[in-house]
Amino acid sequence: MRLNLPMLFAAITLFFIEVIIATKLNDYTFIRAYFGDFLVVILVYCAVKAFWDVEPKRLAIGVFAFSLAVELAQLFRVADVLQLTGWARVVVGTSFSFHDVLMYAAGCIAVWWVDARLNARNLGSV
Repeated sequence: MRLNLPMLFAAITLFFIEVIIATKLNDYTFIRAYFGDFLVVILVYCAVKAFWDVEPKRLAIGVFAFSLAVELAQLFRVADVLQLTGWARVVVGTSFSFHDVLMYAAGCIAVWWVDARLNARNLGSV
């Protein structure tokens, strides 16, 4: 385990952006409805990369699988079944959307592509 400060900074920044999206954009805008889902997988990716050196493709697939599991939990109303409240209910979510899955996939592909390019560039300069 090693600390990757740029990834940690990115994760913290994305977290604050996600909080602003969740708390300040109350109307049904593109940003709240779709872009937040795109960013949240990038947030998770960066948070993992901040502490562990994981190969980009493997991490992107893992983050997508995790996000898909959360979305499926929404389909089966796990938040209701477990009687979750507050932030736990917000994190798990309450409504399934195939559009969310598409945004998770797009976010994972984007962050994988950028990270893989950065890794290739850094390896080439060593």
